[in-house]
Amino acid sequence: MDRAMSAPAHATNKAPNAVCAWLARRAADQRALLRHLRRRWYAYLPAALAWLLAQHYLLFNWTASLPYSVVWLHPPTTAFARGDLIVYRYDGAELMHLKKGQRFFKRIVGLPGDQISVEGRRVLVNGTEVGIAKQYTLDGHRLEPLFPGLIPPGYFYVQGTHAMSFDSRYRESGLVHASQIIGKVDAIF
Repeated sequence: MDRAMSAPAHATNKAPNAVCAWLARRAADQRALLRHLRRRWYAYLPAALAWLLAQHYLLFNWTASLPYSVVWLHPPTTAFARGDLIVYRYDGAELMHLKKGQRFFKRIVGLPGDQISVEGRRVLVNGTEVGIAKQYTLDGHRLEPLFPGLIPPGYFYVQGTHAMSFDSRYRESGLVHASQIIGKVDAIF
């Protein structure tokens, strides 16, 4: 009878020993990883900093909508002026390859209270022509110019410098609300 009772006790001693051995191996692996990282910090630190910058503050423009390829993003602010470069989340119609929430990179051309006029396909802000609205997207969807009128409070007319830029010239894109703006940017190159 003593043997029957000692067998389970012996079996339960193996489980804690296996767990302890696994924890000891894991701790040894973590110490080895930390030693490796400390010895080669000069390789990992720049890569980690570059990744952090690229994810949060350093942005790349892959389109021809503005002549800048790399920009520095500043935290959001409430003060915007004509000519400011901004990054915002697109909230217009989903067409072509564009999706809601996609980041756009444009220049503020019209401020709240500015007058938008449309003459044919010519778009004017305060009587100054800012661009011509094309009739179709590159994949053949019909585009309509923005409605004329005053820019309401909290909204901005934004535009790229390229003639093919998809921006506030079009109803499908529309004006940009301040809540969509991620932040101002400074061009690096």
